[in-house]
Amino acid sequence: MKLLRASTLACGLLLAINARATEKLRYVIVLADGRQAGEQIVEHGDDGLTKVHYIFKDNGRGPELDEQYRLAADGTFAEYQVKGTSTYGAPVDEHFTRTGNQAEWKSTSEQGKQTVGGAAYYVPLNGTLEANSVAIAAIAQRGDDKLPLLPAGTLTQRKLDEVEVNRDGKTERVQLLAFTGLGLTPNFAWATTDAKPRLFAFVVPGFMVAIEDGWQGNGKLLTEHQQAAEAALLKEMAVRLEHPLSGLTVIRNARVFDSETAKLGSPSDVYVLRGRITAVLPAGSPVRADNQIDAAGRVMLPGLFDMHGHVGRWDGGLNLATGVTTVRDMGNDNGTMQQMLGEIGDGELLSPQIVPAGFIEGESKYSARLGFVIKDLPQAKAAVDWYAEHGYPQLKVYNSFPKEILRETIAYAHSRGMRVSGHIPVFLRAQDAVDDGYDEIQHINQVLLNFLVTPTTDTRTLERFILPAEKVAGLDFDSKPVQDFIGLLKSRQTVIDSTLATFDFLRQRDGQMSAAYADVADHLPLDLQRNLRVGSMNIPDDATAARYEKSYEKMIEFVGRMYRAGIPLVAGTDALPGFTLQRELELYVQAGMTPAQALQIATRNGAKYTRTSNDRGSIAPGKLADLVLFDGDPTTHIADIHKVALVITQGKLVSPREVDMALGIKPFVENAPVLTALPPVPTNSGGNAIGRMRAAAGLDAKD
Repeated sequence: MKLLRASTLACGLLLAINARATEKLRYVIVLADGRQAGEQIVEHGDDGLTKVHYIFKDNGRGPELDEQYRLAADGTFAEYQVKGTSTYGAPVDEHFTRTGNQAEWKSTSEQGKQTVGGAAYYVPLNGTLEANSVAIAAIAQRGDDKLPLLPAGTLTQRKLDEVEVNRDGKTERVQLLAFTGLGLTPNFAWATTDAKPRLFAFVVPGFMVAIEDGWQGNGKLLTEHQQAAEAALLKEMAVRLEHPLSGLTVIRNARVFDSETAKLGSPSDVYVLRGRITAVLPAGSPVRADNQIDAAGRVMLPGLFDMHGHVGRWDGGLNLATGVTTVRDMGNDNGTMQQMLGEIGDGELLSPQIVPAGFIEGESKYSARLGFVIKDLPQAKAAVDWYAEHGYPQLKVYNSFPKEILRETIAYAHSRGMRVSGHIPVFLRAQDAVDDGYDEIQHINQVLLNFLVTPTTDTRTLERFILPAEKVAGLDFDSKPVQDFIGLLKSRQTVIDSTLATFDFLRQRDGQMSAAYADVADHLPLDLQRNLRVGSMNIPDDATAARYEKSYEKMIEFVGRMYRAGIPLVAGTDALPGFTLQRELELYVQAGMTPAQALQIATRNGAKYTRTSNDRGSIAPGKLADLVLFDGDPTTHIADIHKVALVITQGKLVSPREVDMALGIKPFVENAPVLTALPPVPTNSGGNAIGRMRAAAGLDAKD
């Protein structure tokens, strides 16, 4: 599970601090459960050199960075460097200098130079919070709420809120700032309100607070205000990008994909009313509707399922624009999840529908701090009860869960009507978890560690990534242990959520474009393209690179073997929403499935294993109108999965082109079908079939 990359927490978060009389300033990073997970110490030298030490550790991983810089007169970097290790252990070594109008930079993944005039802020790829927070001080110095960026772009600042915070009788006013121009969605930071504002706190609601040491007691207050401010922005986005379908709408001349048979049908007209499909008729049938959309022979799929998300409130646009109408959330802060479910139900959040899985973890220094972190069986049962009572259909077990109570916990969850899946708890193998009652396993590494771990292998650490990268290349998939395990999974019908696409990072070297996003990178903003060239793993030489490449290719092969053996699969991501699911399906085709079979996994199987087959997963009367139109034909050419032309879900129409443009993404489809009104349809007894039948039966109203 990859909740936050190092670059997300330590590079994408825009926090502010201004060099001032204080020589040393400390920030603490506190997780939602109150546990400190890191710190940042900033020292300003008399010679103008600032030094920063940053460390963040959660879930058995995290970056450790040392940074130093000098500022130019305009508040931007004149000199900058950072060294250390990334979240997954890759070396970090990045430098920037500007002399006059000449700027040059070099890191382990890129190098460049540029002639610039005026202020220009270099955006580090691997920086600490402090390095990127310098941007706010530079914006304050300019006074126009904008800052030109290097290599390209402009950062824009907007004030959203202001509150008073307290500490030992001392009060201070702090302001919530929103920043756009980096990434696909706004970033938020709390800063002081003086003439030279500095960082006060950075909040990820439901996950963590980075705050000036001594002011930790204000974290809840800041979180509540930020959640409210974000909610207002999100509601405005939903109103702007979701278009309610009023009256009866017909989507004419669409080639409908049958997810049960994995076959494309003949052209049809699909009728939609109040968010549900009311009829599927042969194309060309008489039209009686208030609105129409001419599909012009496009392929129509049921809405896609992403079966492994960790949904954030800003993820909805990416999901919907790529045809994802349902996400199974595999671990979240419980309060945040309940908030999102409420906002979706009230129509205030641009989002797919969410099917939540309840996250349960054991207490250890490596624990992931989501959901419930338990120590014993009574606590585990209490967590299961909470999830069952809140309508969660599934439980997800994590790395530190006590192996001694696994079987009883699974049995109890089953007795409450819940499915059980997860990582494999430390010091167990996958076959042990299946024997104890697992219905499903998350991630291809967790599956293949079955053949790689010893009784003392600690899979709560980076070993759960390094060991598969090193050793899968040498596995004999035709050996008896492997074939016996495949037989066990088949006999138990254990579902596999492989998340193949997200494990592309195992083989990516610094400077190479991530193969997971190579097909879409040109459509993304430059800052994201830069980040997609940053490697995560420590791959020091060509021999290691070749070994890791072979291991990843064999992971893809193993997924194909499982499919052909009759083991059920679901398509999940655990990474960048939307685009990662598209890549996941492309990898299934690489593993030997047909495009139609891959799409069946992302539709029918998604519904089956979220227990929503009664209203999703196929296109039929009575089911929810979760419908996606594509240019091209992804049922025969899987690359066409990127050409999403139109999405209907939750009684609303979403234009992927419109969403993409709002997020700063170059659209994938230029000429999408449009909704047009039809002449009014008579609704009295003389004007429609139902009225005529009522009249013939003598049921029409009399004066």
